[in-house]
Amino acid sequence: MSNRHAITGQADHPRRLLEELRAKGVRITSARRAVLAALTASDGHVTAEDIAVTVQTTSPEVHLSTVYRTLESLEELGVVDHVHLGHGRAVYHLAENRHHHLVCESCNAVVHLPRDVYDELALEIEERYGFALRQHHFALIGICEACRASPPL
Repeated sequence: MSNRHAITGQADHPRRLLEELRAKGVRITSARRAVLAALTASDGHVTAEDIAVTVQTTSPEVHLSTVYRTLESLEELGVVDHVHLGHGRAVYHLAENRHHHLVCESCNAVVHLPRDVYDELALEIEERYGFALRQHHFALIGICEACRASPPL
């Protein structure tokens, strides 16, 4: 199963996001512009290192540390989410494409879970335990159907 997630990738998409930030009084830096362009051009699950490589093809002066700071500020502004898909590095995607993840710990397949399915679980947890989940931050880890069906080696 593919772990690609389609981004609504019109050519003006980064520009629209930048205009929304500008309308909120956020300063538009070259790093923010480049990071948003890299995110909108991606498949939606990219590491900071992947983003830095993409950014540096057109803006070699933007270092990895700047990419991390930019991602952090964009996350604080609600534009970007970072997600931990198991034991690897965090990946980033645009918050407007918020979704949840199931990750197979055997084959590393990533399944996108519709928000409403996870929202039901979050509501149950909140009602029962008074605990509000930060739903988009972590994946649910388990074994996918294909790995459960195949005998262990």
